[in-house]
Amino acid sequence: MAFAVATFVLQLFMFDDDAPGEKEDGKGLSVLGVFRKFPVHLRELLLSDILLRFCERIPYAFIILWAMNLNGISAEQYGVLMAIEMVAAMLYYIPVAYLADKHGQQPFILTTFFFTLFPISLLFAHNFAALALVFAVRGLKEFGEPARKALIIAYAPPALKSKAYGVYYLIRDCIVTMGSFVGAALWKFSPQANCLGAAICGLAGTTWFYFYVFHKPR
Repeated sequence: MAFAVATFVLQLFMFDDDAPGEKEDGKGLSVLGVFRKFPVHLRELLLSDILLRFCERIPYAFIILWAMNLNGISAEQYGVLMAIEMVAAMLYYIPVAYLADKHGQQPFILTTFFFTLFPISLLFAHNFAALALVFAVRGLKEFGEPARKALIIAYAPPALKSKAYGVYYLIRDCIVTMGSFVGAALWKFSPQANCLGAAICGLAGTTWFYFYVFHKPR
């Protein structure tokens, strides 16, 4: 809670309401109305992003069961695994935000899709050491986040950038929430089916991004 309050105070000093920028319009447009104004590249990015987030969401609630119930990891060890994931994510995040500005967003976003390896590698991780490597891979889900956010803004219609950004995440998160139900159904069938289902979604998202977004101009 202390860190959250400190972040809130820091952001108050970062806002600059008088900063020059493009004037946005779109008054009275509904969510569907804003979505209809999405250019093709932004729609393709959204679809690939949804598929990748299904890859994350399907096993999300069950990873702790895989580690503790099926492979004998203690609660303390699982806490260490989560710390490994967060440290890895931070280490990925910092340089990418800088490099994406210099070399373009698409390559770094594509690298995020290597997160697809996470559910596959879980199938072969049955001890703490192996799971530590797998959780470092899990941190890849944050690798391309700065670049993806920048690309969303770049693709959004100039007069609707903030609205398009909000609608993008509203649509994505509402759809991806269903991944929890899919994950539950697959886990009930078998833990391996859960991991494989997630990996298939990740592979589909990676393929879609590569063919329909990666080579498109910013």
